[in-house]
Amino acid sequence: VPLDKSIGTFFHLQIIGLSLGMLGWILCIISKRQMHWRVWHTSNTTIISSGIAWVGIWKVCFNSHGKVSRELWIMFCHRFCFNDAFIPQEISVARVLVLAGIVLGALGKASTVFALRNIYMGILLKIQTITYNCAIPFPPSFYMPSSSEAQEAGAAIPVGITSVILLLMSGTFSLSYKHPDNIDRENMFLSCF
Repeated sequence: VPLDKSIGTFFHLQIIGLSLGMLGWILCIISKRQMHWRVWHTSNTTIISSGIAWVGIWKVCFNSHGKVSRELWIMFCHRFCFNDAFIPQEISVARVLVLAGIVLGALGKASTVFALRNIYMGILLKIQTITYNCAIPFPPSFYMPSSSEAQEAGAAIPVGITSVILLLMSGTFSLSYKHPDNIDRENMFLSCF
């Protein structure tokens, strides 16, 4: 019995969905590690030599030569703890959402691989962006002003948005699958390779 072309299309959509989901999940992990969630511009260059600081969801960083020497630029980073009181609510929410996305993405990818394996092998079971310039009261040891003179979205925001779009497309492709009745599983498995 020849393989119905519509059945093959559904399987290919599943593989495309898995691939997009993997790419989105990897981008989600990358955005978690980025310090470029916010880019702060300040005119006080005594400590922040370049006048630019990067505020992420896990740390704040800036280049400075004022703390060392005029010829040497060093990047200073201060990590945030979960219990730091000065962290704004949107950073705390972003942390939880990104971590949840990574964990749920991993579970989703594992489930998708398991389901595709079962289908291909014939095993059937019987059962907010930044919209305003808000202040962050950093501790004095961070050498950061509590607010910036200007602020813009950093590079991690588009990476995070792209990962969300890819993950949604992946979910859409995965949910579009309809299990066919009465198919020749051996021909179906061979036609996929």
